[in-house]
Amino acid sequence: MTAGSRPPRPRRTGEVRLDDPGALRALAHPARLIVVDELFQGHERTASELAALTGLTPSAMSYHLRALERWGVVERAEPRDDGRERPWRAAGRSLALEAGASPSGAAAKDVIAGGYLQQLRDEFRRWSLVEEGESGAWREIAWLRRSYLWLDADEAEAFLAELHAVVDKYDAGRDAAEHPEGTRRVLSFLAIVPAVEEPPHAPPI
Repeated sequence: MTAGSRPPRPRRTGEVRLDDPGALRALAHPARLIVVDELFQGHERTASELAALTGLTPSAMSYHLRALERWGVVERAEPRDDGRERPWRAAGRSLALEAGASPSGAAAKDVIAGGYLQQLRDEFRRWSLVEEGESGAWREIAWLRRSYLWLDADEAEAFLAELHAVVDKYDAGRDAAEHPEGTRRVLSFLAIVPAVEEPPHAPPI
């Protein structure tokens, strides 16, 4: 480390788990979802930078950041060299959401899922604009598959464990701040939902 340089940024560890309906409601806001997505990639951003990213004013962004801080989602990072504005960072390495059975929690999770699905749609749209100029390997990896599996409880548990293992293997502790040269960011969106049959519609009166 050269004289005057800053030490390496400490790596974030652990999982931030949200299972309180109030925490889920706090997260269920479009601007806050953008903030979480940005910070949990390993970035450290000031309120002003996040405000520019979301189209909000810095004061409005500070309000949203304090709300996320209260639920342990984000936290203050170390001051930058200029010391003008202290940045924010994710409070952990990953974020897990558990809505529980409450109606308010389910409603909040619906908003969050809608935000993530819109993000996925936007990523596919941006990819389609440049796909023709990409190499064959990258064109092959971009895909969307929807499957129905018939599993018992033990198989479902094993399936989830195997998916987690694969994601953890390729996550390898990399983030936006620290990753090998030649890598690029790849959005992986996995969803598992036990299917529930729609109730029959009541005949018209």
